[in-house]
Amino acid sequence: MDDFLEVLEQLYKKVLLGAALEHDIQDYVCYLNPAWPDQDGSTASCSARSDTPGVRGKCHWSPATWRPASAAPVGLRSRAPETALLQFTVVQVMVARALSVDTAFQAKERYREILKILLQSSDFDSKLTCMFQSSDKLLSHMAAKCLALLLYFRLKEKIMLSNAWIAFCQKNLSEYSENEEVVYCLYTLTAVIKEIFKDTRSQKTEILKQFLTPLDAAFEVFYNSLFSQRFENLQDTSKIANSLLIYFLELLELLIASRIHLKLQFTCQRIFFSKPPCLLRVITWPIEAFVKRKFIIFIKKCLLWKVGEDLCRGSVAALMPPDQHLEGDMLAVADAVLQAVGSGLLKALSVRGNTSCFGGGGSGGEVQPGRERLPGADHVLLRAASLLIVKSLEIKFQNRASAKEMKVDLQRFMSELLAFLKPHLEPSVRSQHPCGWLSQVFIEQDDDMLEAAKASMGIFLKLSREYEAAESPTQERELWHHDTHENGYNPHCIFLFFLKNIGFDSTVLLDFLISSETCFLEYFVRYLKLLLKDWGTFLTICKDFDVTGSNESMNICSCISSLGQDRSSNRTEFSLLAALGGHRNAHAPASWAAGTASEPQSQVVVSPETHATSQTRRLSSPYASQSLVDYDSSDDSEVESTNPCLANSEQTSLHQEATKKTQDPVGTSGDEKELSLELPSRPVFAKECNTPLSAAGHLAPDKTVYEAGISHRTVKCFEELRGAIHRLQKKNLFPYNPTALLKLLKQIEVIRNKSTNA
Repeated sequence: MDDFLEVLEQLYKKVLLGAALEHDIQDYVCYLNPAWPDQDGSTASCSARSDTPGVRGKCHWSPATWRPASAAPVGLRSRAPETALLQFTVVQVMVARALSVDTAFQAKERYREILKILLQSSDFDSKLTCMFQSSDKLLSHMAAKCLALLLYFRLKEKIMLSNAWIAFCQKNLSEYSENEEVVYCLYTLTAVIKEIFKDTRSQKTEILKQFLTPLDAAFEVFYNSLFSQRFENLQDTSKIANSLLIYFLELLELLIASRIHLKLQFTCQRIFFSKPPCLLRVITWPIEAFVKRKFIIFIKKCLLWKVGEDLCRGSVAALMPPDQHLEGDMLAVADAVLQAVGSGLLKALSVRGNTSCFGGGGSGGEVQPGRERLPGADHVLLRAASLLIVKSLEIKFQNRASAKEMKVDLQRFMSELLAFLKPHLEPSVRSQHPCGWLSQVFIEQDDDMLEAAKASMGIFLKLSREYEAAESPTQERELWHHDTHENGYNPHCIFLFFLKNIGFDSTVLLDFLISSETCFLEYFVRYLKLLLKDWGTFLTICKDFDVTGSNESMNICSCISSLGQDRSSNRTEFSLLAALGGHRNAHAPASWAAGTASEPQSQVVVSPETHATSQTRRLSSPYASQSLVDYDSSDDSEVESTNPCLANSEQTSLHQEATKKTQDPVGTSGDEKELSLELPSRPVFAKECNTPLSAAGHLAPDKTVYEAGISHRTVKCFEELRGAIHRLQKKNLFPYNPTALLKLLKQIEVIRNKSTNA
């Protein structure tokens, strides 16, 4: 036995180095061919006679002389698992070397011959699948890994898949069964597809087609069987059931990724889209919270058309054009999500109790300096659920819905979302304007935040077009504007909260514009176009932000001047509802009307000497100096596109396409004067405030006060951004042609100057 293991160890070392094998191929095959496992799944003694074609007789050469020995190895049973593990390891390394471009040609050919002879065995795959039943979990896992690599080698070498393997898969996928064989079957399938995606030199489409063709129908059968189970009444599910759900979900993700990135049309690629309610029911089952979390994130990726992006980035060709079923499939998922939310989906989500991470961190990500978080809130799940609802609404509205239906759905689902989020946000965030939820929930994940903001703006623009087309009365449109704030999807408020979170720092906007890892370019261009048409409403909202901020400033100054006296409780409450229409309901909850003291102040008090420099200084929030959280990926999108699938399938450059589309003529809205209602002039400070604050937060040398309102700071940020882009363009350092973007930014400055001089 020791000699047998020693030979395997020497073979392992030689293959690991990519060295050529000088001995007879049949001897190597004999030593690598595993024995039939016992009934418990563990390997028995090594067979002295191989049933592999071309290999007859005993496996023997001496490890010392590498010449045939006089007798076969004996006493192998006691160390059979160790022998099998070493055999699997050698086979895996040999496959990797045989497929590597770095391996010498002579050595590579020897490895390929050995592997091909092994695969000619009628029972080789059967031996490996039988080991899935082993009580030794390590042995089962290594057998599955070895089998996956050998299956991939078959596909690369254009060797037909064995009938034994196909029969094994069809048997285990024919119905739901809680056994280890099904788990390892799913693991092997996902491992093979991952290997296909990772390969940068092969014809992925042809290889994957060969692999999926005999199993296409079996996947749908298993999908129906698995998700038709009745786990709702169980107290708990088994570990095998949780493993089945995770592995099958990963397999679904890979199948959908192949639909996105490869030109393939299989039924198994659409099984989720054809029956999304089946998968959504899993969230109501008594399964582990982390499993529910994976399902929510998976559905979110499907709606964003970003399934498999981490696996495919940099190794797969450009996105394929969308197929004919895509629009209907996305609408089916969006409808299913909204129906599930209406049936209480959010109540089934467990957002309490952080999942522990390496280093002791929580699943919600790191907490930014100066920010607190309620203990146990899973912010990753909160973000995924929020984006899931907003994106579903956008998809539904873009495909079919009247203005009346959209208004009802928004009121229903957005109010439910805000009610779901409110208990899990910080106390200071709960008291904000409803539109502040987005920037706070997504503060640690900028790519999802921009997707949510873009979806919210898509909803707003769709409704706006519906009202314009119907020539709705002014009062009805004003009432709708009120609803955009109450339901938290007004694009101006969302953008202003975003700017406040980054401290009106133009360099952050520049970073987003240069990077192609988020949809910021598309979102920003669309917002600038909206801003030009809706300037009057923007100014009205800015004044509301200013008044809210000034009320906070008055309280701060009153506290300073009274040297410890109680702050006045009679804070002036300014409601945006009254600004947009005094006849409308003024009974909005006060908790949403007030601003938060943690937000950056919209008013700055400086001394005359520092006024000139302070006007250009960026007033950063505690987050401005921190880099936004790194993200793995986020697919590019076409400007103006509301369908993520169509957007992601464009072959042209995101930035070039966006630049082209921003050249569309943009005019200001004829209703600006109507929308820009008169508001009370913004108070600077209360009269009792005798000592103004400087921009740095210290006491100013005199009582001179200067305003830097939200609208001014926004336009100033745009001016700085335009200047930075122009400088980079002159040096040919900007990654795309920004001419049209610069034109939009310039138009914002022009319209601001006109409104100021009017």
